[in-house]
Amino acid sequence: MDTVFHSVKLDKEKCLGCMNCIKRCPTQAIRVRRGKATIISELCIDCGECIRVCPHHAKSAKSDPIDLIKNYKYNIALPAPSLYGQFNNLDDVNYILNALLEIGFDKVFEVAAGAEVITGATRDLLKRGAVKKPVISSACPAVCRLVRISYPELIDNLLDLNSPMEESARLARKEAIAETGLSSDEIGIFFITPCPAKITAIKSPLTSEKSDVNAAIAISDIYPLLLQKMNRIKSPEKIEEAGKTGVGWAASGGEASASKCRQYVAADGIENVINVLEEVENEKLNDVEFIELNACTGGCVGGCLTVANTFVAKTRLHNLKKNLAKSCVRIDVESPFDELHWERPLEPHSVIKLADNVTDSMHLMNQISEMLKNFPGLDCGTCGAPTCRALSEDIVRGYASIDHCIFRLKDKMANSPGFDDEEIEDFMPIPFRDTNKEEKHDS
Repeated sequence: MDTVFHSVKLDKEKCLGCMNCIKRCPTQAIRVRRGKATIISELCIDCGECIRVCPHHAKSAKSDPIDLIKNYKYNIALPAPSLYGQFNNLDDVNYILNALLEIGFDKVFEVAAGAEVITGATRDLLKRGAVKKPVISSACPAVCRLVRISYPELIDNLLDLNSPMEESARLARKEAIAETGLSSDEIGIFFITPCPAKITAIKSPLTSEKSDVNAAIAISDIYPLLLQKMNRIKSPEKIEEAGKTGVGWAASGGEASASKCRQYVAADGIENVINVLEEVENEKLNDVEFIELNACTGGCVGGCLTVANTFVAKTRLHNLKKNLAKSCVRIDVESPFDELHWERPLEPHSVIKLADNVTDSMHLMNQISEMLKNFPGLDCGTCGAPTCRALSEDIVRGYASIDHCIFRLKDKMANSPGFDDEEIEDFMPIPFRDTNKEEKHDS
């Protein structure tokens, strides 16, 4: 059983079993049973798609409250560059950075600056040919979790560098210890996050024993506090360090263009990400050097914990970058330091283990294939599983019965005494009723 922390939470009291989430989950991690959704922990990648599509707000992300700064002697804010796109008519990021200090942080370290460090390391690795191509960016934690679950053979293609968030936290902690003389435990580092996947990456990291980030505050939670403080700032102190290269990471294509690759692909939105990964798996993108993938539409500015319209935020960032320098000095590293790489390799995560040995697993796989023949192959979702195959797997593993399929149940009722055709037709979901019969009856 997977014991990993998940930031995406389900409130069953609010869930009405509407089936929207099961069709959009990229890893088929959701089932609807007895009228309520259930999230399969082993399959969830915390991408936030279910939060986005749930009309009843039954899914949410568990972030940290800003009050946690009281637990540390020295607090550092790590604003994601996507935060800059949330504010209208912003022409100077120092308003945001100063507002963070006004809220109660002792220092601000821009994640955009960490992004420029990773950009420099990426360029170096690509130049030296020290990575397997096509190189897949590892900046999006939801993509990394998707790869380890659904595309484990592509793990070697992932760029084994820290995310900008983790690199910024590492550098910020190192600088704070040197400047204050405090111990690491006395320093709190808070990431201002646009998405739940990054919260999970902090609480349950995949490529390190422990994250350098202590807590994650949702952009949607801190936005009103910042707006209130920003309106009172007349002449902000200039403390920005990142340039347009790092800030550009907030939108899809920013990381790829910064890599200076001639042949790259930038895809955003989880469905497009899956399509690209399948093409890489089928060796259709061998001529591509670098692949940037973002689970959220538009990139991090499209995270479900942001407040601004994705496309409006992208335009704001584009206009903001006109006032920024090209990059900060950190990008000029000649070669990546050891600290920039993952502490440990990313391990594949097999969640479809049917048995403890190959023989029994093959037997159960054959059972799944045979069970699949009982269903119409419409993948309608009315059974509470996303596909007919998923239902077949659930049945073989003992989590469902064949009667969960509405069409099989209809056949069973048809062969039972006491039901006529009209009663059975009324039992069917509206999309699958014989409308021609209903029209004739009405006439």
